[in-house]
Amino acid sequence: MRRSIKLMTNWQFTKPGCEPVVLNLPHTWNNIDGQDGGNDYWRGRCRYQKTFLCPAFDPASQQVWLQFEGVNASATVVLNDTVVCSHDGGYSTFRADITALLEEENTLTVEVDNAVNDRVYPQKADFTFYGGIYRDVTLLVVNKNHFALAYYGTPGIKVTATPKDGKATIEVETWTNCEGEIAVSILDAEDNTVLSGAGKDCKLVLNAPHLWDGVKDPYLYTAVATLSVDGQPVDEVRTRFGVRSFCVDPRKGFFLNGRSYPLHGASRHQDRKGLGNAITREMHEEDMALMKEMGCNTIRLAHYQHDQYFYDLCDENGMVVWAEIPYISEHMPNGRENTISQMKELIIQNYNHASIVCWGISNEITISTKDKKDMLDNHRVLNDLCHTLDKTRFTTLACYAMCGPFNKVAHITDVVSWNLYLGWYVPGPFLNDLWCRVFHLFYPNRALGYSEYGAEAMPNLHSDQPKRNDHSEEYQCLYHEFMLKFFQRDGRMWATHVWNMFDFAADARDQGGEPGMNHKGLVTFDRKIKKDSFYLYKAWWSEDPFVHLCGKRYEDRTGPVTAVKVYSNQPKVALYVDGKLLGEKTGEKEFLFAVPMKPEQACHIQAVAGNLTDEMTIRNVVQPNIAYKLKKDKNRQKSNWV
Repeated sequence: MRRSIKLMTNWQFTKPGCEPVVLNLPHTWNNIDGQDGGNDYWRGRCRYQKTFLCPAFDPASQQVWLQFEGVNASATVVLNDTVVCSHDGGYSTFRADITALLEEENTLTVEVDNAVNDRVYPQKADFTFYGGIYRDVTLLVVNKNHFALAYYGTPGIKVTATPKDGKATIEVETWTNCEGEIAVSILDAEDNTVLSGAGKDCKLVLNAPHLWDGVKDPYLYTAVATLSVDGQPVDEVRTRFGVRSFCVDPRKGFFLNGRSYPLHGASRHQDRKGLGNAITREMHEEDMALMKEMGCNTIRLAHYQHDQYFYDLCDENGMVVWAEIPYISEHMPNGRENTISQMKELIIQNYNHASIVCWGISNEITISTKDKKDMLDNHRVLNDLCHTLDKTRFTTLACYAMCGPFNKVAHITDVVSWNLYLGWYVPGPFLNDLWCRVFHLFYPNRALGYSEYGAEAMPNLHSDQPKRNDHSEEYQCLYHEFMLKFFQRDGRMWATHVWNMFDFAADARDQGGEPGMNHKGLVTFDRKIKKDSFYLYKAWWSEDPFVHLCGKRYEDRTGPVTAVKVYSNQPKVALYVDGKLLGEKTGEKEFLFAVPMKPEQACHIQAVAGNLTDEMTIRNVVQPNIAYKLKKDKNRQKSNWV
């Protein structure tokens, strides 16, 4: 009934001061200068233009709509010299009816603007705000009588599934632009019809529902709504949904379908090296595969609305999702309406995703906010809006590390999480225990989580005496070893999210590591290197048997003895050096061995856990007399950088 036509090729792109170029979408214009540091990437207004032939349609009975899935940050859309719509917000879907303006050949112009302003979020944050049309552009040919397209990018259908006493009440609401008859069908995962009903507000009861049960069993149903006018079907929409229940206990954490389900996972930014936000479905799939391999069961999708395809992947793979808007770092009094419109789009466009359990209102909003009264009021408005639009999910926000537990902003949403880097930006990982004890003491009935924690590491930096802020893989490992044990000790977090799953671009960064990059990821920006800390989390979270030797990239070492660390989820690990058994250890997750090394010689190391193996080769690069002097010199340089 509906027909879609992609408009992805042969766009003429014009940037001020540059010659026009012809390119294909998706595209971002800060894919290079937004990733090289200096906080000087170009922000302004650029133009995309293309011509297209009028699609075949019947003007008497059909309409043609233009759909954009992501244009950052503001867009003005012009068709044949007439403005058809404007949109503020770089991460959500928006549409426009262009039927009356179509000619045999058409010129479509999109003015895209990511310039600095005081009304469209985000404006201040530790990531790059890439400009461009970086998701799909589509022509939709629909019947003039159809499910709603203009209401905040709605899919036109809303499904609420509530399980209770072995049954599930399924409420299906639809929006249309006309009067007509609505037929509703519920399909199981094999596309068999299990329920049928009728009406714009249709309530059905499903016996013995198959629950959406996280990573172990992410079962999805499909709701199909058909619109008929005068007895003839004219439009159809369908959406997948899951039947599940969830809640948060301030002392016991998150519960899914009535059982304790501790949430442990990571945050994710969507950009890629050399591409910015203009990424493909295959890249979304690669990100999901890496997060699954590590053993995540939750993802915080920071700090904006992500691609619908990635939410679909979360549904299919059982990931519990925190979804949020880019209300971040600084409250802008002129940006209130933008926070409201972005929140409406986030919820209305994503309501049906089984994976999403909470709406994030803001992130680190107290960093540089001056008008605290207006900021708090804005938060209350957003919190109420979330509960009005969605009565099934809870609200949350991420507090800045320096935002104390008594700050009013931390007590507006249903639950709260903190971005705490104690042990990275601040000395002393033990402060995490102290901080949480204080919070629990004063607020025993308030659910607390960690929305961000992490330490930066670059795969080419290593140390035999790792220290805070040295950007070595070894310190990142020590930091995360502590944090995982800390969360186990506390036992009350409603969720913990590592910052970050992947390195990402933050052009304002110039110190500590590679300029323009945030290296707190457990996987490199290009997704080619899993840092050693990735395998630490895999040891804690994944049930897939593995063994991993840390320090493969730390090839050149000094001293007569070097430490070799092994991560594994197996109970026993043996270490072989040049084919001979050095030792065998029984334990959990972390196994540490002292390996003797001869000066200026290489040794082959193999870790064995059952029938699993991993291996590497390292070298002692110090000559015998130098090694002796290093051993005796108490003031020797302790860090060995590669």
